Amino acid sequence: MSSIPNSGFDPAKPQPGTPSQRVKNNRRWIILAALLVTALIIILLVVFSKKNKNTLETANTSQTHSTQNGQPQSALTVTVTQPENRNWEKTLEANGNIAAWQEVVIGSELSGLRITQVNVNVGDVVKRGQLLAQINADTIQAELAQSKATIAEAQAVLNDAIADARRIQALKNTGAISAQEAAQYLTTQQTAQARLDLARAQIESSNIRLAQTRVVAPDDGVISGRTATVGSLAQAGQELFRMIRDNRLEWRAEVTTSELYRLKPSMKVSMISADPNQPPISGTVRMIAPTINNDTRYGLVYVDLPRSNALRMGMFVKGTFQLGAQQAVTLPQSSLLLRDGFAYVFILDSQNRVHQQKIETGRRVGDRVEVMGLPANVRVVASGTAFLTDGDTVKVAAAIPQTPLNRQFAAGDD
Repeated sequence: MSSIPNSGFDPAKPQPGTPSQRVKNNRRWIILAALLVTALIIILLVVFSKKNKNTLETANTSQTHSTQNGQPQSALTVTVTQPENRNWEKTLEANGNIAAWQEVVIGSELSGLRITQVNVNVGDVVKRGQLLAQINADTIQAELAQSKATIAEAQAVLNDAIADARRIQALKNTGAISAQEAAQYLTTQQTAQARLDLARAQIESSNIRLAQTRVVAPDDGVISGRTATVGSLAQAGQELFRMIRDNRLEWRAEVTTSELYRLKPSMKVSMISADPNQPPISGTVRMIAPTINNDTRYGLVYVDLPRSNALRMGMFVKGTFQLGAQQAVTLPQSSLLLRDGFAYVFILDSQNRVHQQKIETGRRVGDRVEVMGLPANVRVVASGTAFLTDGDTVKVAAAIPQTPLNRQFAAGDD
């Protein structure tokens, strides 16, 4: 039996190309990668630790240098001002509608008669007694003629009854006629008189109805509405025209309950016209409504207006009530810091440290604003408030440096 030569192959030993060998190689690479990542993380931690240490040392050094002789270094150079008392005109703004002082409704007093003529239209200026519309009067004129004929008949019957009564009265004393017959003649006379009075009343009624066929203006004014048309049947109480009496308008301002009691009759009011070319219109408070609207909680203030082409009934305008001059504590607009819907100022103490304080503002005139609740002897930062925070230490400038912008503002004030 021949022997097999030894080729170096050992079945019990894993070969390099076998799957188990490849698994071992992959494990070595994974372990090596994990070691590299861990080493990288340790290096980064050391670097950031040194950087934070250097930053802290730099901040401490800066803080040490920022304090000299126990005084903190100033953050900003600012100018200061103090509140000033000004005698300003007190005003109150309100909105409201333009309405007619009195709007007259002109209607028909007849029924079933046709309108034959309409003489005016919307916007026409009319005088008292001017004919606006004509209603057909033929039927009424016929009734009037009939009433006149009835009067003539009743007058003739009355004259006959009076003559008979006189004759019977003469025979009554002679005994030729009884008292009952004499009373009958007297009753006949009274009946004839009543029929005559009735006919006269019918004539008066016909004359009134005939006058009502003429629809006339009850006063001077301007026509603001028209529903009358030629050929339509008039009905009693039907509106035919609307008229602004005396062409007089008023402004009905809506004022809150808290502000209503500050107003008085005869106060002056200035209103802004919708026409930009028109100057403000001046009015006078006539009366203040005695009641408050339950829904809106507003009260009406009635303001008399002059005649102006810039005003129209139904317009919604804004006006300003002049309440008289009153003292006001004011600051420049630049000293206010507006933040989150509130106004703040920075008050400067004796150590040039600023303290933020919330305030309430009022009237504004030019570049000055009325402030409430601020003492008059405090120093307030006049500029640069947007760059300050509560507790900052500032340097006070003797005056505002001259710049082209400052010169421009100065020229504008002059």
